[in-house]
Amino acid sequence: MTKHELATKMQDAGAFLPGKKVKIDFGGSDGALMLDGVDQTVGEEDGVADTTIKVSWDDWQALSSGQLDGMTAFMTGKLKVEGDMSNAMQLQSVLGKLRG
Repeated sequence: MTKHELATKMQDAGAFLPGKKVKIDFGGSDGALMLDGVDQTVGEEDGVADTTIKVSWDDWQALSSGQLDGMTAFMTGKLKVEGDMSNAMQLQSVLGKLRG
């Protein structure tokens, strides 16, 4: 799945947190996704967010497919959170929308 396909799938699933902006930063040339619960959109832009989740593209793929648990990723340093941690805790529900 490409980042554009992921953004489209997340938009279709409503995979954002109402009233919050959460950025998933894949690092380097892999870019970022903005889950904008204020405007209810998912886009491929970078910007200011309430919470930034830093994770490699490969680890994100493993998370979204269920091969990697979010808490395990966090505890092993594969997933890092900047900003409001409570938004990051809701990541599991976002991932659930992608699998559903």
